[in-house]
Amino acid sequence: MIMYPDIKGRYGDFGGKFVPETLMEPLEELENAYREAAADPAFKEEYVHLLKEYSGRPTALTFAENLTKSIGGASIYLKREDLNHTGAHKINNAIGQALLAKRMGKNQLIAETGAGQHGVAAATVAAKFGMKCKVFMGAEDVERQQLNVFRMELLGAEVVPVHSGNKTLKDATNEAIRYWVQHCEDHFYMIGSVVGPHPYPMIVRDFQKVIGEESKKQFAERTGGLPDKVIACVGGGSNAIGMFHPFLHDDVELIGVEAAGKGIDTPLHAATITKGTSGVIHGSLTYLIQDEFGQIIEPYSISAGLDYPGVGPEHAHLADTGRVQYISATDQEALDALHRTAKEEGLLAAIESAHALAKAFIIAETMSPEQSILVCLSGRGDKDVHTLMKALKGEVDQDELLSVSSGSK
Repeated sequence: MIMYPDIKGRYGDFGGKFVPETLMEPLEELENAYREAAADPAFKEEYVHLLKEYSGRPTALTFAENLTKSIGGASIYLKREDLNHTGAHKINNAIGQALLAKRMGKNQLIAETGAGQHGVAAATVAAKFGMKCKVFMGAEDVERQQLNVFRMELLGAEVVPVHSGNKTLKDATNEAIRYWVQHCEDHFYMIGSVVGPHPYPMIVRDFQKVIGEESKKQFAERTGGLPDKVIACVGGGSNAIGMFHPFLHDDVELIGVEAAGKGIDTPLHAATITKGTSGVIHGSLTYLIQDEFGQIIEPYSISAGLDYPGVGPEHAHLADTGRVQYISATDQEALDALHRTAKEEGLLAAIESAHALAKAFIIAETMSPEQSILVCLSGRGDKDVHTLMKALKGEVDQDELLSVSSGSK
């Protein structure tokens, strides 16, 4: 199998650099700096040291004994990225990019965030390395993720609410890119997922591969083999590509779970591979949800971390080649899985991760007890308590959702 990206930053037909000329030079500067750093043993040594001493890696591989018994079928294992410092896998990439920024002599970070997990991770490493940090966040997400906004501000970051468009991650990313164009000489743009122009999808994937590499080793030590299926949620797709990549050459079925929202047959979803078509978003050619005129359709998911209208270009390629299967889970399926995991295992998963759990539970029932499933628990659900309380109280009504979908909110 060819390892991507190619010299043009493409993953098959996807990826590349679809950006204004003013961004070509900073992107080339970034790629050159990253390739030099990746080849420097001292850089890797410092990165691994911080993952261990600061973030708390390796994270645990947990056998979900109670769920396995109650569901029946395959054994279910969880890769516990929720146990990372800051509560999610996002810190893996934030540490790596902060080290890269420091190496490039840039001490001001720009970041965008949806669920707030990447924003918190960026604010955390900025504080650790003595850097200034500005985080762009959709006004809708500021409302949904108040706890994470408070955490970012407590860490010293400036949170900039974005009121354009749907007021979510897409709009925050637009604003972050606009700001970076004007300040790229002394600012480092820390992208949080495997999206955007080359080399960002490659850089974020490489910093997140630690998830799959650890999982593979831990699973072999625990069981003497590999899992039959590996499942992860997909918004932009950083936790999923980090989990999948080390398994790409193995006889393991890989499954990504997108957000079906209120259903993929309604306008209220964020299933970009399942329902999308190819197009350019945020500097990269990939699958995105768009209308017949190429205008982006505003995504919807109860999860602030999954309602992005595009997906990482490597995921688009893996879907086209058939190496990874992409399916979707609805809001309700995710909430049911979240409740079940909390009650039966004592684990409060992020709503993003609950999408992967929902499909894992259904698939496990069809498998034999000799088989196994590994699920990436990408983050913990503390940040989602406000959203869960509103959902349980029925405060998110259909009229509100439709206004989000039409972009009128």
